[in-house]
Amino acid sequence: MFVTTSLMRGGAETQVFLLARTLSLRSHAVHVVSMRPPEAYEEELRELGITFTSLGMRSGAADPRGLWRLARTVRAWKPDVVHSHMVHANLLTRLTRMVAPMPVLVSTAHNLTEGARWRELAYRLTDRLASLSTNVCQAAVDRFVAVGAAPPGRMRAVVNGLEPSAFAPDAERRQLKRSELGLGSSFTWLAVGRLEEQKDYPTMLAATASALEAEPGLVVLVVSDGPLRAALEQARERLGLTPEQVRFLGARADVPDLMRAADAYLMSSAWEGLPMVLLEASAAQLPIVATDVGGNSEVVLAERSGVLVPARDAAALAEAMKRVMALSSDERASWGAAGADHVDRNFLLERVVDTWESLYGELLAAARARRPRA
Repeated sequence: MFVTTSLMRGGAETQVFLLARTLSLRSHAVHVVSMRPPEAYEEELRELGITFTSLGMRSGAADPRGLWRLARTVRAWKPDVVHSHMVHANLLTRLTRMVAPMPVLVSTAHNLTEGARWRELAYRLTDRLASLSTNVCQAAVDRFVAVGAAPPGRMRAVVNGLEPSAFAPDAERRQLKRSELGLGSSFTWLAVGRLEEQKDYPTMLAATASALEAEPGLVVLVVSDGPLRAALEQARERLGLTPEQVRFLGARADVPDLMRAADAYLMSSAWEGLPMVLLEASAAQLPIVATDVGGNSEVVLAERSGVLVPARDAAALAEAMKRVMALSSDERASWGAAGADHVDRNFLLERVVDTWESLYGELLAAARARRPRA
C-alpha cells in the first residue's frame, strides 16, 4: 500500500505512480491511498486494476478523521508493506500504525528540507513508528541526520527512477510542438515545477532579463501552476519581460513533447531533493542549467551535461544560460548525450524497483522473525 499526501503531476506523485504501476505489473497487489482528492493518475490506476482510495482531506486543514479513515483502510486491506511518501503522509501513516497493523512501514521524504522546524521535530519524535525512513538523495539524508530529523542509521538514500524511453528525442514531434507554440528559431528554455517559493522563479526571471542581452530572441516556457502565479506575472512585467518571452503555460500533460521542443532545461530552485524533472530533461538529452542544491549534482554532471550554480544568484544563473546558448549544436548534443547516458546507468526505473523489492523483502523477513510464535 502506497500512502501519499496528494496525487498530481508533480515529481514525488509521479514517482509513486511509477512505483505502483511497475509493482503491479510484477504481480504484486497494490493499493494507492491519497490524503487529498486526486488531481491526476486516478484513471491510469483504474485501467491498471490498482485499487485507489482518497481520504478526502483538504490542504491546510488538520482533520483527525483522516487517521481513522486510513486505519480502516489498512485493517480492511491488510497490506504486508505500507510505503508512505511526503511529509504529511509520512507523519499520518506513522501515527496510524499505532492503531492499525502494518508489518512493515517505510517512510520516504522527497526533499532536502520539509520546511517548518516542527515538521523535523515531528519526524524525530515518530521515527520509531517506521520500520525505516528513506530520502531520494544522499545530500537530503545527510541534512535530515544533521538537523536531528532522523537518527544516524535510520534513514538511507534510494533514488528516484525513470523510464527514459518516454522522453527520447523525436525530430518530427519536436517540430510539431515548436510549430504549435510558434517558437520559430528562438532558443527555447523549459522549466517545469510548481509556482511556489521552493522553485525560486523570481531569480529565474531576473536571470532571464539579463540573458536576453546576449540572446534577444530567447523564450522561457514555464510549465505548472501554483499560488505565486499572479505575483510572478507581475514580476515579469516589472522586469520588462513580455508574455512571449516568458510564457506561463500552466499545468500540462504534454511535458515529454515540450522537452523535445526545448533547446535546454532551466531550474532555479532554492532547495530540492532529487527532482524527477531533471531526470526527464536528461533523458530528453537537454543540456541543463540548475542550482547546486539537494541532489541536483547527482543528476547533472557539471561541465559534462550541464552547469550548476549557487542558489538565489541571478547573475550566476544568467551567465550559465549565456554559456549554454553560446555552445555549438554539436556541443549541446554532446552534453545531452552525456546526461542521457548517466540516467541509463544510474536511474532506470526497473533497477530502482528492484531495490525497493529487495528492501521490502528484507524488512518483511525481519518483521516475521520478530513475530511471537504460538
